[in-house]
Amino acid sequence: MTRPRIRHIALNVQNRDEVAEYYKKLFGLEETYRGPNGTVYLSDGHVGVALISRPEMPWGINHFGFVVDDVDAIVEAANTTAESNVFGAVAESWIRDPEGNRVDVSRHGWPI
Repeated sequence: MTRPRIRHIALNVQNRDEVAEYYKKLFGLEETYRGPNGTVYLSDGHVGVALISRPEMPWGINHFGFVVDDVDAIVEAANTTAESNVFGAVAESWIRDPEGNRVDVSRHGWPI
């Protein structure tokens, strides 16, 4: 099995446009996609940054995601169940680490 790679980090922000411009100007990230719900997807060509805006959730880092060869094998190795996300940019499964942090796992990656 190929070693999983971190593919994206999701930030829960209050002003997606302002934060997107900051990362584009300061770090040269490129905007790769805008979701129908307003999520802004940025990338450095390797790792993506998703700017979400969910006021009912804490501001800051929301989750990060790995691309893996076998989602089911990861879920089984984590000895947990996964919650499916089918409404985002890609279909992925969400698991929680031992402290409850959300980790996305996907076979097909993320738009970069």
